[in-house]
Amino acid sequence: MATERKKDEAPLRLLDAENSSQPRTITRHVPPSSAFRADSTAANSSENLTINIDLPATVHAAPDDEVAVAIHEFPIDPGFVDSESTTTSVAVVAVPDEAPVEPEATVIPELPINEAYSRRDRLNGEVSSTPEPAAMLTADRLLDARKTRRTPPEGRWPGFVYALSFHLINIGDSAKARAAKAVDARIVKQFEGGTRFVPILTRKGGVGKTTVTTLLGMALADVRDDRVIAVDANPDRGTLAERVNKQTRATVRDVVTRAASIGGFTDFTTLVSRDETRLDILASDTDPLLSEAFDENDYNVVADLTARFYSIVLTDCGTGIVHSVMRATLQRADSVVIVSGGSVDEARLASETLTWLEANGYGALVKNAVVALNTATQGTNLVKLEEIEAHFKSRVREIVRIPYDPQLAAGSVVSYKDLKPLTQNAARELAALVVDGLPVRREN
Repeated sequence: MATERKKDEAPLRLLDAENSSQPRTITRHVPPSSAFRADSTAANSSENLTINIDLPATVHAAPDDEVAVAIHEFPIDPGFVDSESTTTSVAVVAVPDEAPVEPEATVIPELPINEAYSRRDRLNGEVSSTPEPAAMLTADRLLDARKTRRTPPEGRWPGFVYALSFHLINIGDSAKARAAKAVDARIVKQFEGGTRFVPILTRKGGVGKTTVTTLLGMALADVRDDRVIAVDANPDRGTLAERVNKQTRATVRDVVTRAASIGGFTDFTTLVSRDETRLDILASDTDPLLSEAFDENDYNVVADLTARFYSIVLTDCGTGIVHSVMRATLQRADSVVIVSGGSVDEARLASETLTWLEANGYGALVKNAVVALNTATQGTNLVKLEEIEAHFKSRVREIVRIPYDPQLAAGSVVSYKDLKPLTQNAARELAALVVDGLPVRREN
């Protein structure tokens, strides 16, 4: 590109960096101006000022992309701009990118068909000529169908057929066994939201309230996998702890005094006795003076501790229905069991207990209550039990008869497995009915 230059300006020349490895020199002739005027005569006598600058050698060559667009034919004067000069266009040819190479499709090879991997051959115990993969160890190959049988049936006739056919014919459980398993399924119902409290109470003493508490607790603990405890909250010297083999002398009073030091279930188990069904029993005080001192606040301490470790808490209440312990018990109750004897006055007092509960705001507990009719009391043979049951059916949810059993009549340690089958069935039915009435989830 050729342009006219003023006569007082010299071109700025740059040596090609690629053609010279020596230091480069830039010569610039600057015309005199006011900026370079000085008082000295030497400066005024000089018409032009020459400045020589030695540049360092090029450290590295220019990249290829810069060399491709570099222009070396034309001198460049950064201080000169010619408005009349023409513009020279330099065509830059773009190098097209190479077309993308599509990846080859991954081909998954099929498994080779090998006759040695046939399961039919492996069933005969033949050894493969090649190593077998782990997938060959299937249940069809390893399990012997002749040794895989259903669970043996329960019942006399199903068991006889099963044994007579050399365990080849299994007609299933008998109707009695199926009914027993159905009761178990009701007893093991799981709960959400904390412990369930079930007090056992009546206004009449000597009707078997402690016995019913023991039977109910054993039936629950024998079937359920969680923990069940029966607390003797009778302020009049209860005898619940005498129904099992005592393993400690601790009572509810010890639980109250040691409450702050009980950190876990292991600490709590040192204060209770456990029978063969895994039912834990917490005894009441044996001293009548101390028993009377067991009040509402003490029961709340015991109830709070048992709620930490147990799913179901049974409370053997005393006959003092207006006692402060009774009030604390009913406030926590999810359901109640009313015990009635087979005589006229025992049935009447049990019905009056329901009336008292309704009058004191526990009508919902009455409708959900279960009455345990103890037929082992005196006078039962002279009373129409059907009439007693008809009366209670009009007021409560269910009624269960507790039959006479010599072991229960002795008033000592109860062995659940040695009870008569009729007594065990009654206890299991009572447990199932109580669990049926317990809410699965807390409403509040």
